[in-house]
Amino acid sequence: MTPELRTIAAGSILLSGAPAESVDLLLTSARVREVDRGETIFLQGERAGAIYIVAEGWVKLFRIAPNGTEAVVGVFTKGRSFGEAVAFRNDVYPVSAEAVTTTKVIRIDAEAYLRQIRDNPEFAVSVLSATFVHLQSLVGQVEALKAQSGAQRVAEFLLELAPCPNGACEVVLPYDKVLIAGRLGMKPESLSRAFVKLREFGVTIRQNHASIADIEELREFAIEDPAQSWSKM
Repeated sequence: MTPELRTIAAGSILLSGAPAESVDLLLTSARVREVDRGETIFLQGERAGAIYIVAEGWVKLFRIAPNGTEAVVGVFTKGRSFGEAVAFRNDVYPVSAEAVTTTKVIRIDAEAYLRQIRDNPEFAVSVLSATFVHLQSLVGQVEALKAQSGAQRVAEFLLELAPCPNGACEVVLPYDKVLIAGRLGMKPESLSRAFVKLREFGVTIRQNHASIADIEELREFAIEDPAQSWSKM
């Protein structure tokens, strides 16, 4: 565990609200795991004994439906944690976790975390904070599915990745388009149609790069009420 990795772990939502001395003690038993692209971190139905914090790269959480369809539940990057709630209950993971890029994760034994909660109740608050963030994310996804068009969801996704506050901007797509479609609740062909639609708003896609002509114009499109298009017909 390098000082840089300790800083990432301590700054995560899971640990940022916990006492510094207790965090340092917890991280002495944590382990760093390097995971290749496509490698499984844990499987749906596997006994949950650890919590993970992403230190580098991207991890997807997904479920396999009875018909074999993959449903992407979330995609996490640096500083995000996953597996908290079920690990504390000694339950099974309800999803599988897989690296979608070369990834580095910090593995914290659930029992070690529970010991810290028993010794210092402030640790319990940090678990609630992390759980709340996960809930907010899921609520946001449901709201987007119900209130935004596919092209608007893609626009919002690009805006989240954009390093520029305004003006023209270049965005690197962090993972392949099939996963982007799954993350946004779309089929790959629907994602392609959304990219075509976004040309009207100054977005050009070339392989894994997106060129945005005007961040503000794209932002206005992303928050526009889809019902307005009916009033223009």
